[in-house]
Amino acid sequence: MRKPLLLIFLFSVMSWTAHAQKFALIDMEYILKNIPAYESANQQLEQASKQWQAEVEKLAAESKAMYEDYQSTAQSLTADQRTQKEDSIVAKEKETADLRRKYFGPEGEMAKMQARLMRPIQNDIYDAVKAIATEQGYAVVTDRASATSIIFASPDIDISNEVLARLGYSN
Repeated sequence: MRKPLLLIFLFSVMSWTAHAQKFALIDMEYILKNIPAYESANQQLEQASKQWQAEVEKLAAESKAMYEDYQSTAQSLTADQRTQKEDSIVAKEKETADLRRKYFGPEGEMAKMQARLMRPIQNDIYDAVKAIATEQGYAVVTDRASATSIIFASPDIDISNEVLARLGYSN
């Protein structure tokens, strides 16, 4: 007799707890597309990336030209001259790799620029989501764009437009 009562009590507590939690979704891609500062930041990043990539490719081309020149003249060079040319080719390749790392590495200029331009936008979005979640009592707010396990979600729980409105971008 005690077991069924205990089970009924546990199920009612679990259903009450599950029922009390509210969930919401946001679509980060949608939100970012509707923020002009994000598009401007992306354009700045793209311009810098193209410029830096051109510099890296120029050094790589110089290195390749040095190697091809070495290949064509290697037979007529002395051992010391070959060693000297090989060392200069290796130095140029190292310079190329160092420049690539300087611009595109994890601590590189691209990462720094991205953090400088994107972090304020991301912080504003986070603050808006947090404020809406607190005001409306959401236990969890999930990003639809990055949550690959969401197969279906009701549009009623998508608060992306509220986030945009909170940020001052109305749709």
